[in-house]
Order: sequence, then structure tokens, then C-alpha cells
Amino acid sequence: MDKFTLMLLFLWNISTADCFSQAVDYSNQQNWAVLPGAYPSGLLANVKDSSLWKDVDVFYVYPTLMLDKKDTRWNVELSDQEQQQKVLNAAVKYQASAWAEAGRMYVPYYRQAHIRSYELLEEGGREALLFAYEDVKNAFQYYLDHYNHGRPIILAGHSQGSTHLRMILRDFFDNKELRGQLVAAYIPGIGMYRNEFNSIPLMNAASQTGGFVTWNTFKKNVDQDSYRRWYKGKAVVNPVTWQTSGTATKDQHQGFLYSNDQTFCHCFETNVIDGAIWISRPCSYLGLFSWTMKSLHKGDVNLFWKDIQENAKLRARTYLLEKGS
Repeated sequence: MDKFTLMLLFLWNISTADCFSQAVDYSNQQNWAVLPGAYPSGLLANVKDSSLWKDVDVFYVYPTLMLDKKDTRWNVELSDQEQQQKVLNAAVKYQASAWAEAGRMYVPYYRQAHIRSYELLEEGGREALLFAYEDVKNAFQYYLDHYNHGRPIILAGHSQGSTHLRMILRDFFDNKELRGQLVAAYIPGIGMYRNEFNSIPLMNAASQTGGFVTWNTFKKNVDQDSYRRWYKGKAVVNPVTWQTSGTATKDQHQGFLYSNDQTFCHCFETNVIDGAIWISRPCSYLGLFSWTMKSLHKGDVNLFWKDIQENAKLRARTYLLEKGS
């Protein structure tokens, strides 16, 4: 290798190290995917009611979008344009939008960890996830210091986003004064214990506030390896009935946000098992969105998009009524 190439590699490594050594400046609005008054069009496509925006905040953390097996990075740079487009066109459009009627929304960009981090915790994965969490933690602290002003808070996420929100709940809410501002935490896509927190319960009623809900979605023919490894014995609610047991019929299902941007209701039954849920085969006119997948992890939110939308508004209004706001 010639000296010129070696110098370029040396400079590239310095630049990359600087990129990951510096804390993100969340006073810079470009480091947020969504801020009130700066909503991407995809977020608002299905929003019809903004009445709660003046009263409640939603802090959303997106799932793992860094999935390419050929990508050798542990964490993605904040300025990575491909990652930013995934955040806006996938996570914000098909997930965050479910909570967009429940309050004004905040979505920070963060240097998330590659999906391999969960499988290789001892080989660098733990450090990558903790590094990503520091961004989320700093963003949330900035939000509290500059944007919240004592307003009620809904936390919402999925998968890696839920991983980070679990730590936000421990660091900022559990047995702390801020718990009084918690409307609800929606943290599907990870394994959570019922007694995960000291003062934040697993909620078991649609209008309950001050706790968390979580679920992990499978087909009826459950992928036993994934189920036993990550979810069996963990906390779960049915995201149609918002109860911890039982079955929701097709008639109870309020709506699946499909990739053609249409919402389809009454699509499937939803059944609670130990630590997870499984759904019956969705209605045929949806085009069988990937029924060959082992699990339906990617659909944990958009499969229940309308159910989440209505429930988040119900919990927000219940909280405001209880607090006399």
C-alpha cells in the first residue's frame, strides 16, 4: 500500500473517531427528525385530530434500521443520509405516526447500534448499544430542559428504540419525581419483565396511565427458537384490548397501516400467550405482506397502528382528566 493511501486511511480514521467521540448537540434542530412545527409529511398523512398537541408531548425512539450484514460499523454516523431517509420514510411514517394525534412529537436522530449488537454483546455489541443510548439520553435531557415545561409525556418506541426507552424509564422516571408526568410508555419489540421497574407497572387496562405496555408479535405457528430465547416468561399485553390475557376478535381490531398507506380494519384475531402475542392470518386483500417471515417483529406497531392511535389519545385524555388539566 502506497504512502498516499496510508495517509488517507489515517485521516479517515481520525475523522471517524472525532465523529463518534463528540456528544451530539441537540440544540441544533438538524439533529432532530421531528420537532413541533417541523413535521415530515409522512407523519401527518393520517393525522386528523390535533386537539391534544397543546397539552401532551410524545418522545419517540425509532427501531434498528442499521441491518446490512456487509456494514462493518457498530454505530451509524448521525449525518448518514441513507439512515436519515430510513428514519423519515419508514420509522416516522409507519410507526411514529401512530402516536402523532396524542401530543406534539419529538424524534431525535441518534447514532444507533447495528443489529448484530444484540447477538454479539460480548464482542462490542454492549458498548455499541450503550453508546447509542447516550445519544438518546442526551436528547431526552435536552428535551426536558428546553421543550417540556412540565407537560405530560408519552414515551413510544420499538425494538432498539424500546431498549433505550427502558433505560430512560429507569434513569428518569422510576421512583423519581418525573414519574408523575408519565402518561404511558409504549415499548414493544423487546423482552420486558412485569416487575421491570419499582414504581412503573405493566398496565392492564385501556385507560390506565403511569405505566408501560409491551408486546411481541408472531404468527400462530410461533417461531419457537426466537420465542423461547427472547420472550417466553416476559411481560405482554394485547394491543387491541390492552389486557394481559385473552383474545381479541377480528371485529375488535381497529386498523393495520399497510405499505400502500391505507389503513385496514378487522384484519385478524390477536391472542396472548406467555410473553408474546400471535395473530391469525391477515385478511387476503392486504397482499399477504410477508407471511413467510418467521416472526412479525417488523409489524409490531403498524399491524396495530389504529389501535395504538386511539389508545394513546384515550390515555392522554384520561391523564389530563385525572390531573384536572
